[in-house]
Amino acid sequence: MSSTKVSLCILMFLLCFSYVKLEDPLTTKEHQEVVDGFNSKDRDELEKVSEKFNFNADISRLMDIIINSLYTHKEVFIRELISNASDACEKVRFFSIQNPEFLGDKKDLEIRIEFDENDKTFTISDSGVGMTKNDLIKNLGTIAKTGTTAFIEAISKGNTLNLIGQFGVGFYSTYLVSNKVVVTSKNNDDEQNVWVSTAGSFFTVTKDPRGNTLGRGSRVTLYLKEDSYDFVSQDVIKKNIKKYSEFINFPIYLRMNKTVTREEEYEEEVESPASSETAHNETESLEIKDEEKKTEKVKKKRTITEPKFEWELINENKPIWLKKKDEIHKDEYHKFYKALTKENDDPLVWDHSAMEGEVNFKYLYYIPTKKPYDLFENYYGKNAALKLYVRRVLVNEQFEELMPRYLNFVKGIVDSDDLPLNVSREQLQQDKLIKVMSRKLTRNIISLITKLANDQLMDEDEEEEEEEEDDKKEEDKKEEEKKEEEKKDEKKKNERYNKFWEAFGKNIKLGVIEDTQNKSKLAKLLRYNLINF
Repeated sequence: MSSTKVSLCILMFLLCFSYVKLEDPLTTKEHQEVVDGFNSKDRDELEKVSEKFNFNADISRLMDIIINSLYTHKEVFIRELISNASDACEKVRFFSIQNPEFLGDKKDLEIRIEFDENDKTFTISDSGVGMTKNDLIKNLGTIAKTGTTAFIEAISKGNTLNLIGQFGVGFYSTYLVSNKVVVTSKNNDDEQNVWVSTAGSFFTVTKDPRGNTLGRGSRVTLYLKEDSYDFVSQDVIKKNIKKYSEFINFPIYLRMNKTVTREEEYEEEVESPASSETAHNETESLEIKDEEKKTEKVKKKRTITEPKFEWELINENKPIWLKKKDEIHKDEYHKFYKALTKENDDPLVWDHSAMEGEVNFKYLYYIPTKKPYDLFENYYGKNAALKLYVRRVLVNEQFEELMPRYLNFVKGIVDSDDLPLNVSREQLQQDKLIKVMSRKLTRNIISLITKLANDQLMDEDEEEEEEEEDDKKEEDKKEEEKKEEEKKDEKKKNERYNKFWEAFGKNIKLGVIEDTQNKSKLAKLLRYNLINF
């Protein structure tokens, strides 16, 4: 045997010997079962003698944390309550398709809002599906428990539903502005019940002693906090309804306090002319006795001003972006633009379509004719002017990630049914989908502007061809007049990109610097004044 083989055998023997002698005591069978200092016997004993207790929580404190951490603006409670009412009406619509008798006597699906300046209350009622006593306990008495989620899980497979609330916390936004909430609800399967809570550790549910006053649906009344009394102002309420819920499917009525003037006839006793003449002629008499004076009744008119309450439809503007393009007239686009932007001028150009793919959404955006006076004020702090809607409910008026900063002059609406929202609806859970939408919208807007520029170049070429033809052949007077009109129209068409460049040329230059992906496309849109060279 060679010395090398002998050395290897000795080395292996030493290693085996050292492994046996130096074995880690933690690797033994007895210690393999030890976890956190407890072996299996200790753990069994611990489980036998242990006592179970429920977690205790200060519910009012928990509610305060949830409410104030989810919402940054008080007025969102109006959006949440209208969304809940819309969901309730949507459920009725769904059930009535399957069973027309479900509607009963209350066939109109609507939302009504009213307020009381004296009692400082805000009330919203709907003709939706309503809630049973069990629903009130489960859905309003359990945080993050919502009937909409259960409804979706139960019947939405294979059906198209427009249900907004899916997290069960929107209702609790009411405690941002109120210290007491009363919910009266009537479902077809139960009697009318009243749910009352002050956001404390308990709530009450009672059979309504008044009987069935709703017919079907729910009525939510908020007793406002002192710092929220401005929500009994009809102007404030109307403004927020238009801001957040203008395009809800169902009509929203607000009980408006108006003053009405009317003329009224009344009779007034005056001294008769005959009596006055007699008194003047009888100079010998120093006075006329009262019983000798004659009076007569004269009809007069007076103006009376009195208060009058009327229900006013707030969401008159319909979401025209949901219609097909061939169903919408040019004037409708202009009217919607002016209502959306509060501008007096017509837009320069617009685009209306839908995109499908990773995320499905519809859009309608406009390019204004004139540059806003504050376009470059706080340029790096200003967000895009596109409004983001999810199922026709406003999520954000100026969503930063939706549009690159240099296109902040574009105004319009983007609406999607696919976007997943967090519980407050003020931020999106998946930023990836927003990036996809932003990329598609940016390319689409650049394509529209490019088309606007190419129209100008194409029209100029057509004008040159027409001039050559005019040199070769003289046409009739009528044809010349017709061409003159066409040239005027073409000139107007050519002027569109010139107007655009005068107003937003600086934005395109900034886009060349900031947008590396679309730099080459934007560069083709640049224009220079050659006279200055």
